Amino acid sequence: MTRRVLPYRAPAQNVVAVEAWQLVVEDGAVLLPEALPDWDYQMDLQLRRTVRVDLDRARQESGLPPDAVLALSTVWTATGSNLSGPAQHAGLTEAGVTTIEFDFCLRGADLGGLLLLDTALLLAERRSDGRPSSPRRAGSILWSDREAVRLQGDAPQFPMAVIDFARTSFPEDAAWHLQVSGGLESATMGSLLLLVNERNAVTATAFQNAARPRPVDRIVLSAVYADAARVMVEHALAHEDFTEESDFPDGSLGATLLSLFDQLFTGQSIADIRLRQRQSPALFASDMQAAVKIFEVS
Repeated sequence: MTRRVLPYRAPAQNVVAVEAWQLVVEDGAVLLPEALPDWDYQMDLQLRRTVRVDLDRARQESGLPPDAVLALSTVWTATGSNLSGPAQHAGLTEAGVTTIEFDFCLRGADLGGLLLLDTALLLAERRSDGRPSSPRRAGSILWSDREAVRLQGDAPQFPMAVIDFARTSFPEDAAWHLQVSGGLESATMGSLLLLVNERNAVTATAFQNAARPRPVDRIVLSAVYADAARVMVEHALAHEDFTEESDFPDGSLGATLLSLFDQLFTGQSIADIRLRQRQSPALFASDMQAAVKIFEVS
């Protein structure tokens, strides 16, 4: 086990006492799980946490004077969107033990993949009069912890929007449409968009209930994800430069499609699947159903 060594004094870990992160749902709040397999990009996350800091000990054990201004901050990072940002920040000027209530909402459209929640106790202002061994720079970390939650499982995830298909060129009675644009080098987040027809109440309701789906919602979501995976794989196979040797940039559509292909067709070559898709589309469709495990209850 490795331990980070800071170039200045830092307090013991127990100067900060944290409660577990909680996810706010319709009936209240529950402990934030390690994974939210039914999450989608329309699902915002409201998170809560209580943190208690012994400010006197934190300053004393760091070699800081009693008037040193500290701060407690939480920053979020989403690996699926490559976005990050501040969630909540609290300045700490008082003495003794203080309690901070974190309560904030993260937009689902900004998230994806692995969500990292980093909480840190910081020196808020630069100190020029501190001891040589004490932290001096604003932003120096005195204490930190990290929580991670996976927002997507094996099913493909992408931004989505609920619209009225009657106002578009799509068939008015279609339930959904996966829009794929740009080349394989394009960013995934800008290349994929799942459109759901608001006139199709069954499908629209299934996505509204994605956080806590009913049995019928799970069936609909499974069908949508299976169809989306098929469209994505077919889009990939249509590009002759989509091969095992391809080196696509991280976060690109090509890299996403390669990852999806490896998940669905482990041990099989792209050339073999491309040939099957072209020579026997019906068999390929059945292969896709088996690969995505359509309607399988997780």
